[in-house]
Amino acid sequence: MPGSSSGGVPSLRYRQTEAMLMKVTKEALFDNFYNYQGFGPAHDAQPVRPEAYQQYRGVLPDTLLEYWETYGWCGFGQGLLWLVDPAEYAGVLEAWLGDTPLWARDEYYVFARSAFGALLVWGRTSGPSVDIYPARGMIFPTDCTEKIKDRGPDRQLQLFFSALSKRRVDERDEDEQPMFERALRALGPLQPDEVYGFVPALALGGRQRVENLQKVKALEHIAMLREFSEPQVMADIVQVARGAGLI
Repeated sequence: MPGSSSGGVPSLRYRQTEAMLMKVTKEALFDNFYNYQGFGPAHDAQPVRPEAYQQYRGVLPDTLLEYWETYGWCGFGQGLLWLVDPAEYAGVLEAWLGDTPLWARDEYYVFARSAFGALLVWGRTSGPSVDIYPARGMIFPTDCTEKIKDRGPDRQLQLFFSALSKRRVDERDEDEQPMFERALRALGPLQPDEVYGFVPALALGGRQRVENLQKVKALEHIAMLREFSEPQVMADIVQVARGAGLI
């Protein structure tokens, strides 16, 4: 094989080159998120509990722990997206997923959330496989198990952030227009423990309008929304396509 020493074992130079290319690719993927997609710079960093690294090593991707080490639990995109402590969100995660068929399929951890309280969830074997939208009472599963097997958890997480757009994590109003920039101008920036919440909640007849948004405590608001509605688990389009023989 190219770059092999005798016996087909990769040479030291080949392994070093491969490792260097992997590092360059990893940095380029995060640069796409940070600069091209416009999520940088990081802000309002909260220090990561030292024991969290030991708690989640081997559970969450090493790449995510590297992000924690570099940026802390922090905001991106002026507060549109936040890296969070999974332990703080364990309770609301179980409240939203615990009564669904998804709960028994994997071990789940919230690794990020949006300015509007949407939860981005990592499955230990299924990767970035669940998005929860408490404001609308909806859960969107996307099983990435096969991709994790092919690419590994670190590469899958790197690709996830690289492909993440502001449009995906922004909320939409009744006219399908993005709301974050207008909420930021009207209400000011969020603190790390806050989200923009609809008051009254959509489940209680509230309207998806900027003028109905308030800054509220994230965990309390997400937990309260669960009391107002039964989660709707939407179809996993990957599984549907696979079942139909399309992929």
